[in-house]
Amino acid sequence: MSDSPRATAMPPGLSNAPLMRASALIVAGALQTLTFSPVNWWWLGPVSILLILLCCLPLEPQKLFKAGWFTGLGLFGSGASWVYVSISEHGNTSIPLAVILTVIFVAGLALFHGIAFWAWGKLAKHSAARRLILFPAVWIIGDWVRGWLLTGFPWLYLGTAHVDGPLASFAPLTGVHGLSFWVAASGCAVYACWWLVQNLRYTSAGAVALAALLPWAIGPTMANSQWTTLATSPTTFASMQGNIPQQIKWDPDFLRDQIVTYLDLTEGHWNTDLILWPETAIPIPQDQAGKIIDHIGGELGESSTLITGIPWYGFSDRIEDFTFHNSIMAIGNGDGIYHKQRLVPFGEYVPLQQWLRGLIGFFDLPMSSFSRGPSDQGPLTANGTRIMPFICYEVAYPDFVAFNARNTGLLLTISNDGWFGDSIGPLQHLQIARMRALETGRYMLRGTNNGVTAIIDEKGRITETIPQFEKAVLTGEVYAANGSTPYMEAGSWPVLTLAAILIVFVRERVIPKN
Repeated sequence: MSDSPRATAMPPGLSNAPLMRASALIVAGALQTLTFSPVNWWWLGPVSILLILLCCLPLEPQKLFKAGWFTGLGLFGSGASWVYVSISEHGNTSIPLAVILTVIFVAGLALFHGIAFWAWGKLAKHSAARRLILFPAVWIIGDWVRGWLLTGFPWLYLGTAHVDGPLASFAPLTGVHGLSFWVAASGCAVYACWWLVQNLRYTSAGAVALAALLPWAIGPTMANSQWTTLATSPTTFASMQGNIPQQIKWDPDFLRDQIVTYLDLTEGHWNTDLILWPETAIPIPQDQAGKIIDHIGGELGESSTLITGIPWYGFSDRIEDFTFHNSIMAIGNGDGIYHKQRLVPFGEYVPLQQWLRGLIGFFDLPMSSFSRGPSDQGPLTANGTRIMPFICYEVAYPDFVAFNARNTGLLLTISNDGWFGDSIGPLQHLQIARMRALETGRYMLRGTNNGVTAIIDEKGRITETIPQFEKAVLTGEVYAANGSTPYMEAGSWPVLTLAAILIVFVRERVIPKN
């Protein structure tokens, strides 16, 4: 049967009842959380997009802000719920107030989706075809803005779930935003096929289905593609997981016990090529830790390097004052110190602190007065290998990691996910680190206080790990890499440029309404 004439009417929505539609959108957002660790149902990504379109495509543009906000509530209310643990258990905040602050946090993040959906309606107006074409473009630009504005929250990107999915092979080419773009485009394609079949346009529906399925089919065939070259000889590696309770982390009465814990864990491993202690494993500033650093240097083997998290205090030429940095340094047969650049709001610095400090305990968390490190820092070195470190939250920034990974052999990240307790936060954090390894074609070494400590290879696969919430030592072998992936060279700009081109040429002002 030949195709019928082009249909111009907006397709019907899932429900005209506002309460039903809002509930469906919250569910659609929550479905995306199930694509990430620990559930890992990556296939729910396009399903979530399809449900969003069923609810939103027929809506008037002025109603799309609220629709996007409900979608964001579902995503962040389920996927970022771990922030409650930090506020309640470690912020000395009452349960009712912790709930209120968590709700404010989630509602604020959901505004990004609300604004993106509002822009989507303004750009596409009332054309269903235009809305379907523009949705993936608006989605990833919204993601990028969320990861940049006010230091950013680069968490819960749809593409991150595909570190284990069929699209994983495209990560070294396009980065996580490219994967997110295609997940969103696939959901739009499913909707378009259904709509075209309803209008008896079978040829067009087949062409759309074929184009949408092509990357999903090609991806697995590229799984063995190698964008970087690994060294032939391994580097022996050991990472110590101290499992220090967060309640005593900054208690002066327990500082010595914490250091002794890591020294004891390192016994028998002092001759390992590369030894890793987690974020602030030495919980006193480097200017007061000289004896500890000297002791470590005396214990290390001739060819061994120990890298540890440690606060740094001193005079900063950049800010022309004495300040604290959340830092990481190399000891032994290595060199370098790195100051964290991407700080966590309220955890490491307090915005508007002249008004907020002292208001509630959460705004006075220990070590919440760090300053941002300079942007021109070089990597650490260990046994002649250049290693780029990332502290905790920094590993979530895809372009930041890709840029700094250039001309280095290994990537390394340290963290203290004890702030998030037995929640899904640490597992999501590990998945994000795996995506960074896949994007850059480099081993990622992950050291944490209480899990998940792991060795991640250049394909984003975990080769060695130890259980959470245990005092343990991880050992294994890692391989330095040479070369760069296309994503390391270009970053997210090709994908963002494609999105911008779509918006410029497909928006309502360019394409006639009919």
